[in-house]
Amino acid sequence: MAGRLFWAITVGFLLGVFARSLLPLSGAFIWFIVAVSLAMLATAYLGREKSATAILIAVAFISCSLGIARMGAATLMGDPLLSAHLNESLTIEGKAVAEPDVREGSVRISVGVSAIILGGATSSLTKPVGVLVVAPAHTEISYGDTIRATGIVRAPKAFDTGEGREFAYPEYLAMQGIEYELSRAEIEARQEHTGNPIKAFAINLKRLFLSGLSAALPEPAAGLAGGITVGDKRSIGKELTEDFQTVGLIHVIVLSGYNITIVLNAAAWLITRTPGLRHVRLAQLGVSGIIVTLFVLMSGGASSAARAGAMALIGVYARTSGRVFLALRALAAAAVIIILWNPFTLGFDPGFQLSMIATLGLITFTPLFADRLQWIPKRFLLREIAASTLGTQLAVLPLLLYQNGALSIYALPANLLTLMFVPYSMLFSLIAGVAGVLLGPFAIPIALPAYLLLEYVISVARIIADLPYAAISIGVFSPIWLFAGYVALFGAAACFWRKRAGLPEEPRNTI
Repeated sequence: MAGRLFWAITVGFLLGVFARSLLPLSGAFIWFIVAVSLAMLATAYLGREKSATAILIAVAFISCSLGIARMGAATLMGDPLLSAHLNESLTIEGKAVAEPDVREGSVRISVGVSAIILGGATSSLTKPVGVLVVAPAHTEISYGDTIRATGIVRAPKAFDTGEGREFAYPEYLAMQGIEYELSRAEIEARQEHTGNPIKAFAINLKRLFLSGLSAALPEPAAGLAGGITVGDKRSIGKELTEDFQTVGLIHVIVLSGYNITIVLNAAAWLITRTPGLRHVRLAQLGVSGIIVTLFVLMSGGASSAARAGAMALIGVYARTSGRVFLALRALAAAAVIIILWNPFTLGFDPGFQLSMIATLGLITFTPLFADRLQWIPKRFLLREIAASTLGTQLAVLPLLLYQNGALSIYALPANLLTLMFVPYSMLFSLIAGVAGVLLGPFAIPIALPAYLLLEYVISVARIIADLPYAAISIGVFSPIWLFAGYVALFGAAACFWRKRAGLPEEPRNTI
């Protein structure tokens, strides 16, 4: 019963958040659901034959109402003063609340605006309002700087990503607390270093490491090294990025659960071979938690890093313990915590959606594929890489087709050829970055192993991306088909797991 209650609460909450993300459900609707839930509880009390089912439905309904309320509370309402001057030139004052996103043609700064200046008069806002300031390239702004900027205030709009697919850009920015854009902005004045000192220290530490990589490695190897080690968002070039996307290797160049999993696996390997720690039951968990915390700090406290760390911990736990059903509970609990913190992530964060589905695929499908890949040797982790790649690629395939319509034909061979070298690339990139900080250009010989490994990964991506039919484009399809596809996919997985465990075909409460 406890397991069924857990899933009733989890599924009910997620459905409530998702429904409120798509529909403007009112408070009256929430009270209606609560009333229905109370009626179900009364039925459970009076009719004992179906009491358990009625309780589960009532709990799910109450949890659903909480999900609707949480999403409603997170919905941004806008600021009347800024809304009154949309599409007009305006001067704002505020603080950079995140590390600026440096791109080839612009610098995007998330600013918590505290005041606006119009006609020489300054008007303070009742609470900080999130504004995305789009400044010219090479604008020197750091996290925590207080700035004054002048530009055109606009409301973010959804845009077409190709073949009729629309990206919900306003909701994506709302997830980051941003309600407006200030385009063609000019930074007039600033006051340095007024942000959180711990977050500022972590960002500065990452910048120092990236400067070391730049001193020791040429581009695009330095950009790839920054991506696989500390999740740096620097561009490695539009063409090369598209090549990694085409061959299904994009997860390598961004900070993802996979990258952190590599580090956690290395830490686990060291712990099992360290006298005094190998028999300490919580040693691996404690060290893993410290590593994930460091990754999050190095990213400047980015939610994507926290999500990747949580997914990595769950993935490692699932593979080391072999307890798939408990790992599913841990994944669901992590999803609820992340969505409870920021409910916009469920419906409007593609990265969160892919991370969740990929981790679910890793937990659900990897053991099934491993059973059927006995002909692949375990040497160099080939069987593990093949099984995990197939599991995650199969799980994310419907979502990727729905999001961007790109079908990577050669994803499996591309991953088999590169993933075994990624852990060594990360290790030698770390050495190269530290050497670059200490020795500057004299670190180039020390960085040679990292350069060779990184160039190998880049070459594989480029060569495979140039093969015929490397990627096939799929047209837009209804979300109903997406839902049906996942029902069929995980329904089939459930059948295979029942057969694998020797359970009867009748449904059982195994979770």
